[in-house]
Amino acid sequence: RQDKRFLPGEAFSVKTVVKMLEDCGVGRIITVNAHNPAVLKMLKIPIEDLSAIPLLAEYFKERGLVRNPLSLSLGKKAVCVATEADGVLKSGYDYISTKRDVRTGNVTLEDKKLPVKNRDVIVFDDIISSGGTMAKAVKAVKDQGATKVYAACVHPLLTGDSQKKILENGAEEIVGTDCVPSPVSKVSVAPLVSKALIRKGA
Repeated sequence: RQDKRFLPGEAFSVKTVVKMLEDCGVGRIITVNAHNPAVLKMLKIPIEDLSAIPLLAEYFKERGLVRNPLSLSLGKKAVCVATEADGVLKSGYDYISTKRDVRTGNVTLEDKKLPVKNRDVIVFDDIISSGGTMAKAVKAVKDQGATKVYAACVHPLLTGDSQKKILENGAEEIVGTDCVPSPVSKVSVAPLVSKALIRKGA
């Protein structure tokens, strides 16, 4: 996951893994919602980064869990995540800017008025690890009058008490994919990956 060196001495782990794969003779790579797709350009071999965000959005749509939902992403650079989800849900999207302290790891959210009053909200992210950022986002939209708030992610690492933290801050449910097996892995990426393999004749 470490795709940037924030402090002197930190490992640039993505670069190391990429080099190892190339040295092992890997001919092609398929990823699902890479944390920073730009890093993949370092690869000299063909790579395809798939997105499971539409599958997560379909989960909510098919089950009728949300009404007039706002698709919300964490960080302006990740607004494409919200727009992807809205391509399925078709009821609006927005984002909250985030800022992480490189030394403490603490994340702060911008104070932004969102169109969430009396409507459901789904907060989408690629990864939920400690759950701190997601918990703050859930609380922020609940405090602004959202009816129901759901947390959705592609890679549910869910370290420590992250689930408890997110739910206690007002989330109705946490939904993840099976990219990382977890108690919240309710959406399978198998159809997504199999289509990519068939498309390329693997």
